[in-house]
Amino acid sequence: MASDTVTTVDTGPHRVSRRIVVDAPAAEVFALIANPHRHPELDGSGTVRDTPVKGPEKLTPGARFSVGMKQFGVPYTITSTATDVDTDRVVEWKHPMGHHWRWELVATSPTTTQVTETFDYSTLKFPKIMELIGYDKKNGQGIEGTLRALANRFG
Repeated sequence: MASDTVTTVDTGPHRVSRRIVVDAPAAEVFALIANPHRHPELDGSGTVRDTPVKGPEKLTPGARFSVGMKQFGVPYTITSTATDVDTDRVVEWKHPMGHHWRWELVATSPTTTQVTETFDYSTLKFPKIMELIGYDKKNGQGIEGTLRALANRFG
């Protein structure tokens, strides 16, 4: 049985990762995460707006999708590009600023899945800026909320 315990995972410098185990098969978790239209259901950061998402129902490498966002009270839209999709295992996309959001799934039983979400800003030209403005910590908190929302979705 899964819990809502989120753990910190060391995935290297300039990466923020958290992990949780959810009560659902990897295929069900993948179907939710790989569908950008369902991302507002999971957002634990409070930045994804409840506006229509533009893009495919299921991400594939190279697919682009647009999501309404809001930070500091300012609404905007971003278009991200899927960079790695491996059915029931990985979903990753690149933000227009160059950082990546990655989800890794490991079936721990036929009915439970270990889920790791990573904010990877190691690809930025000046990754230290993310730390100076506190986005590493802010995104860590958002990931924790998102993973709890994911676990509650299936729990």
